[in-house]
Amino acid sequence: MDLLSLLFSPESVAWSVFVIMVVAAAGLALGNIKAAGINLGIAGVLFSGILAGHVGLSIDHVTLEFLRDFGLILFVYSIGTQVGPGFFSSFKKQGLQLNLLAAGVVLGGIAVTLAVARLAGFDIPTAVGMYAGAVTNTPSLAAAQQALAAVNPEAANAASVGYALAYPGAIMGIILTMILIRRLFKAQAEADMLDVHADKAAAALTNASVTVENKNLDGLKIKDIPAIDELGVVISRVYHAGQLGVAHDDTVLRAGDVLLAVGLEESIRKFILVVGSRSGTDLKKLPSRILHSRVIVTHKEVIGKTLDELGLEAQYDVVATRVARADVEFLVSDSYRLQFADNLVIVGEEAAVAKAAAKLGNSPKDLNHPQLIPAFIGIAAGVVLGSIPISLPGLEAPVKLGMAGGPLIMAILLSYIQHIGPLNWYLPPAGNLMLRELGIVLFLACVGLKAGGRFFETLLHGRGAYIVLFSFLITVLPILVLGVLAKLRLKLNYMSLCGALAGSMTDPPALAFANSLSPSNLSAMSYATVYPLVMILRVISAQVIVLLFFR
Repeated sequence: MDLLSLLFSPESVAWSVFVIMVVAAAGLALGNIKAAGINLGIAGVLFSGILAGHVGLSIDHVTLEFLRDFGLILFVYSIGTQVGPGFFSSFKKQGLQLNLLAAGVVLGGIAVTLAVARLAGFDIPTAVGMYAGAVTNTPSLAAAQQALAAVNPEAANAASVGYALAYPGAIMGIILTMILIRRLFKAQAEADMLDVHADKAAAALTNASVTVENKNLDGLKIKDIPAIDELGVVISRVYHAGQLGVAHDDTVLRAGDVLLAVGLEESIRKFILVVGSRSGTDLKKLPSRILHSRVIVTHKEVIGKTLDELGLEAQYDVVATRVARADVEFLVSDSYRLQFADNLVIVGEEAAVAKAAAKLGNSPKDLNHPQLIPAFIGIAAGVVLGSIPISLPGLEAPVKLGMAGGPLIMAILLSYIQHIGPLNWYLPPAGNLMLRELGIVLFLACVGLKAGGRFFETLLHGRGAYIVLFSFLITVLPILVLGVLAKLRLKLNYMSLCGALAGSMTDPPALAFANSLSPSNLSAMSYATVYPLVMILRVISAQVIVLLFFR
């Protein structure tokens, strides 16, 4: 320490940076250590900070507050940017059901927290910290601390201690609950895998060669096939009189023609019933100059335009059949509006496809260049949104989304909209991940440093053991009760249920455990479906607990 005091002034920026970097590096190393197959992960930074704070390491108060909030902003903004493109579409199919389940888990956690605080005599700052730690939700801790600081700045430290004591047991509790539910319902891995693969196959786009046998279709154009829009099928190629060509809306059908239809398996089955029968000739295997290619949309001039407005079909004799966006693939029509980084499948002759690709951009390297101006504007707008007071009935003071909620919601909205004029809110996955990891490390390091002075005193001489025990109840009771109900009443697939439960607790280690049970991505899909709504509810609920019950 003497050598460090010679190198750094305790109040200097250099000292602050040094301490934060050491805490972060040590915490990340600690988080990688596995015990019984489980590791702390990013939470290791929190405990590294607590230990550093306990031995007397500290940095300037103003600098600590800035780094904590700045880290939180980067973290939640990157999360919002990641989930935003698919947020609103997540409510389709099982999305509403899964989000209602997750919302029930949030409400259950609030109820258990308030019951524990009343019965065990915990003060509200400690209880709300236990709540945030028990559901492994760091932004809710930040939101609670901001609300507490407005009333009593010292109370924010109690929340940090409650969070730190609750967090390790929460990671274990969520995973143990998943195991318990599996044993309660004897969910055999083989049966789960069958269901998983069936769901995955049903959701995947496929293609089939179909022979036109319906005489009523002879002489009709493809666009005039009865209910073709409702069927959800795109025709990409047509084989007529020994010639294979690109299919267009105005292509005239003749009996005996063979069509290549693209769509969901069920949609293609219905299409075959209307048109004729499945052909023994696979059009994709016929020797031809026609090919299909994936093209990435990167030209700014085409972003926001529809396929009809671009006129690719008329100019180049190509047809677009499907697009992948935010890890979801779906069919496209003339009214589809292009967004930056869309991965478009185009069918046509090689030269024509190359020309269409040039118009769309098709420059993968452009995806690796983050658009910094929109990012700064988005973060600034999120800070403004988070600072707006919102009056709710029954609350004496207005609620604010804060630095956790404002940037999150703004990022979700902007990444869903994708672009406004020349501004594009796409963030490359690698850049997004870097922002997210850097942000959460800064935040947890600062929270740990600030809480370290009181942590071991509370754990060893205060009510630390009770905090750990009752926090475990806050973790387990809501997800166990609602998980059992979901299996009994909703008949949810076990893998989907695990993903939803992990998402309702915003717990990446639990998701990693669920993913290890199966090669399917059902758990990850369910996790992503509920994550945005849960994050917003957790942030708001932590503030509501403080504003309603802290005096």
